[in-house]
Amino acid sequence: MSDIIYRQITAADSAAVIDLANEVHGDNYLNEDSFQQYLASGTVGDVQLNWIALQDDTPLGIRLTLAPGQWPIDDFCSPDAWPLSADKLCYFKCAAVSEKARGSGIGKELLYRSIEAAKQLGCQGGVAHIWMQSPNNSAYEYFTRCGGEMIKQHEKRWYKASIEDGYYCPVCDGTCYCNAGEMLLRFDTQGAR
Repeated sequence: MSDIIYRQITAADSAAVIDLANEVHGDNYLNEDSFQQYLASGTVGDVQLNWIALQDDTPLGIRLTLAPGQWPIDDFCSPDAWPLSADKLCYFKCAAVSEKARGSGIGKELLYRSIEAAKQLGCQGGVAHIWMQSPNNSAYEYFTRCGGEMIKQHEKRWYKASIEDGYYCPVCDGTCYCNAGEMLLRFDTQGAR
């Protein structure tokens, strides 16, 4: 695809980011409050880890990434199995690419831009919870091609969000029973760019 502009996400991108994330991942995956939280958690000083891809002002892809110490290490995380300490890891919170732009390399480019920014904070890798029931298992295949390695699978990763926060899983038709693959991508061994 030609004429794609990549830039850091700003507060003014709120509606575009929320709409694209919810289009790909399901209604209420993101809302104004969570967007503002993730934007703040992906910004340290003048380093911004969140990116958007645009073509003629139309958002084609987004990448939300949280800085070390700015994301929860919860029951769906296995820090004892990570080859790096948490203070050296960012968290790849959300990636979404418009259906019309999939397969064009936008997702990978957004990931690499987040990685380059995360390296400025001393990060040596990033953790993600990959949606294992994504259509055609595309999320797992994409993250694996980029160099991600499986740490552990977790059942019902988004169940609580679906019953308490109004998240609507498009695969489960409402209440989410999808599994997450906890994956880690080391920056020194990531896939060739």
